Amino acid sequence: MSEFDYDILVLGAGPGGYTAAFRAADLGQRVALVERYPELGGVCLNVGCIPSKALLHTASVIDEAAAMEQHGVSFGEPFIDIDKLRSFKEDVVGKLTGGLAGMAKQRKVDIIQGTGSFTGPNEVVVEGSAGSKAVTFSNAVIAVGSQSLELGGMPWGDPRLMDSTDALELEEIPNRLLVIGGGIIGLEMACVYQALGSSVTVVELTPGLMPGTDPDLVKPLQRRISKRYEAIHLETRVTQVDVADQGLVAHFDGKHTGKETFDRILVAVGRTPNGGKINAAAAGVEVSDRGFIDVDSQMRTNVPHIFAIGDVVGQPMLAHKASHEGKVAAEVCAGEKSAFEARVIPSVAYTDPEIAWAGVTENEARQSGLKYGVGKFPLAASGRAIGIDRTEGFTKLLFDTSTKRIIGAGITGPNAGDLIAECALAIEMGAEAGDIALTIHPHPTLSESVAMAAEVFEGTVTDLYIPRKK
Repeated sequence: MSEFDYDILVLGAGPGGYTAAFRAADLGQRVALVERYPELGGVCLNVGCIPSKALLHTASVIDEAAAMEQHGVSFGEPFIDIDKLRSFKEDVVGKLTGGLAGMAKQRKVDIIQGTGSFTGPNEVVVEGSAGSKAVTFSNAVIAVGSQSLELGGMPWGDPRLMDSTDALELEEIPNRLLVIGGGIIGLEMACVYQALGSSVTVVELTPGLMPGTDPDLVKPLQRRISKRYEAIHLETRVTQVDVADQGLVAHFDGKHTGKETFDRILVAVGRTPNGGKINAAAAGVEVSDRGFIDVDSQMRTNVPHIFAIGDVVGQPMLAHKASHEGKVAAEVCAGEKSAFEARVIPSVAYTDPEIAWAGVTENEARQSGLKYGVGKFPLAASGRAIGIDRTEGFTKLLFDTSTKRIIGAGITGPNAGDLIAECALAIEMGAEAGDIALTIHPHPTLSESVAMAAEVFEGTVTDLYIPRKK
C-alpha cells in the first residue's frame, strides 16, 4: 500500500475529470474524484452542453413543425408548458448523471463531494456540506474547468440579468430578450428562446457573428436569423444596464446607439478558467494571471506528479478535447507511454443551421500563406437537403495543393456537427482528395456533400457543372 490515500486524485468531475478517473481505475489505480456539484458531469452535463442540446432539440421541433405549413401540413401554434419542458431537460441530465454515478461505483472510484484546494504538493482539502476533509495522493489531475465571464458594471444581483447557467433554468420565456455576445453560447441560447416565443436581439462587439469562424460558414446562419430576430447589432457594445420596474434598460454604443428596455438580458461573452481558485501555489503549480495552467504533451504541469486537463489548460474549451486529455493524463499516471497528439479538434455551433469545422480554417490558411485549394459543395445541389427543405448551407474542404491531402473542413447545414466527424478522421488519417471522393457514400444523404466537395476539388464532380479552367 502507498503512503498516500490514493494513487490518483482528480479535482473536478466534468467530461475530462470523470474520464481521467474512470480510465485510471480501469488501469488498476486507487482513485478519488472530487466534485463541487452534487452530481458528476461538471458544467457540461449539469448546466451546459447537455441541457442546452435538449432545449435546442425542442427549438428545432418547433421550427420544423412551423416550416411544414407552407408544404401543406399545419400543426397550429405550439403550446409551451414550461414546467414540463424544464422537467424534460432535467430528466435528460438525470439519466446521464445517474449513469456516471453507477459507473463510478462499478469501478470503485471514491466520490468526494465538495470544493477542493491544495494544501501541499500531495494533499488537497475538500470543503463540503459534511465539513472539511484532507485527502493525500501520489498523483493529481486538475480538471476544474471554467466559468462564465462576468461583465463589470452590470446589475448581477438582479435575476433578470442571466449568464448561460441561469438561461438554462428556464424561469420564464421573456417577451424581449437581449443577448450580449454573438458567439456560440449566445447564439445557441438565442435559438432556444426565439423558438419558444421571445423576441430576440443580439449585440456583438466585433464586425461579425461567431468571431474566429470563417465568415462564409456564418453567412447562412446570419441570413436565417436576421429574418427571425428583432435585431442583430454588430460592432456595438452595451455600456451599462439600468434596473427599472418594467425591465432592464441597456445602453448601446458603436454602430448602434441609444437605449432599450428588455425583460431579460443574457450575458454570453466567453468563459474564464478556474485555475486561480484551487490554491495551486501550495502545491507549487504555476497558474497564469488569467487562470490558465501550462502543460506539456503528457498533460504534466511544472510539478511532475500533478497534471491538468480541459478548459484550465487553454483553448479550445471543449468537452471532447478535455476527455481525450483526461485519458492521456490517467495513462501517464499509471506508467503508460501516452501523449496528446491530436491533429485536429472539431468545433460545433449547435445553432440552426449548425456550423462545424475542423483543422485549418480558410482564414488561417490565408493568413499563414499556405498554398491550399478548396472544394465546396452547396446543399442547394443536394437531393437530401432539397427533400427536407434546408438548402442554405454547404460543405467546404481545404486541401494542401502540393500533396492533395485534406487539411481542413467547414460545414454549415443540418447535422453539421455529425458530418464533421468524417472530415476530422480524414485529416487524422492524412487522406487525399481522391480517398474521400472515391469512398462511396450512401444516397440520398447529407454526407454525400463531403465526397462531392472532394470531387469539386478533384474536378470530377457530376452533380454540379463547373467549367474546366484553361
